[in-house]
Amino acid sequence: MIPPSAARTATAPGTDVLGYGLAMSGAALFSTKSIFIKLAYAGGVPTETLLALRMLVALPVYVVILLTLLRRKPDARARLRPALILSSMAVGILGYYVSSYLDFAGLNFVTAQYERLVLFTYPFFVLIFGVLFFGDRMNWRLVPPMVVSYAGLLVIFGWNLAVQPEGLLTGTLLVLGSAVTFAFYQHLARRQIVLIGSALFTCIGMSTAAVVAIGQSLLLSGVAGFAALEPVDWGYGLALGVFGTVLPSLLMNAGIARIGARATSSTAAFGPIATILLAVAILGEAFTLFHAIGTALVLLGSWLFARRERQLR
Repeated sequence: MIPPSAARTATAPGTDVLGYGLAMSGAALFSTKSIFIKLAYAGGVPTETLLALRMLVALPVYVVILLTLLRRKPDARARLRPALILSSMAVGILGYYVSSYLDFAGLNFVTAQYERLVLFTYPFFVLIFGVLFFGDRMNWRLVPPMVVSYAGLLVIFGWNLAVQPEGLLTGTLLVLGSAVTFAFYQHLARRQIVLIGSALFTCIGMSTAAVVAIGQSLLLSGVAGFAALEPVDWGYGLALGVFGTVLPSLLMNAGIARIGARATSSTAAFGPIATILLAVAILGEAFTLFHAIGTALVLLGSWLFARRERQLR
C-alpha cells in the first residue's frame, strides 16, 4: 500500500507522467490537422467542403456533450440567458469558424510546416490585443522573444520566396489572419467562460461554428458537393474530425485536469515538431538547413515568451 504522502507526491503537478502524456498526445494529434488537409487538397476537395466535413464529425460529439451537461447540471441551464447564449455563439463563430476557415484557406498556398509555425505565434497577438483593447499592461521584456520567433519565420519565408514564391504572401496573410482572429477570440472567450464555464461555452461555440460551416458548404455547392466526394475524401474528413479535432481536444482537456493549464501549455512545442516530421514523411515537404534554423528560432522565441510570461504572473 502506498503511503498517503507518497501518493500525493506521485500525483503532484509536474510529476504526473500520465497527465503530460495526455497533453503531448493531444498536441501531436492536433498537428495532424494540416497533414489531412493537404492530403485532401491534393485530391481536389474544396476548402469549404473539407471544413464542413470536419464539422460534420465534430458536431454530434459536442451536441451530445452539451445535452449531457444541461441534463446533469441544472445550475448550468439557469445561467444560460438568451443574451449570453447569443454572445457565446458569436464568439464561437469567430474562433471556430472564421479562424479555422482562414487557416484552411491558407493551406492552399503554404506548406504544413510553415503554417504550423505561423499559427504558433498567436500568443504574441494575445499580448498585443490585451494591451490595445482589454486594459492589460505592456511588458517590454516580452518583446525580444517575439522578435526571435518572427526572425525564424522570416528565414523560412525567405527560403520559400526564393524557391516557391507563388501564393506565398497570400497564404502567409491568411494563416496570420487565423492567428489574429484566434487571439482575439481567446480574450472574448475568457469572459464567456467566467460566466458559463469552459465546457458549456466550448460546446455552444463549436456547435454554432459547425452549423455555419456546413451551411456555407451547402450554399456554395449543395448536397452535390458532398455526393461528388470519393471514399478517400470522406476518410480524410473523418480523420480530420476525429484525430485532428475531437480526440486531441479531449486529450488536452484531460491533461489540463491532471497537470493544470500552465504545465499543459509547456507541451505545445511538441506540436510543430510533430507536424514537421509528418509533413516530411507523408507529404514529402522539404526540410533544409533554413527550415531547421527558422524552426529553432520560432520555438526558442515561443519558449522564452511563455517562460517570461509565467515569471511575470
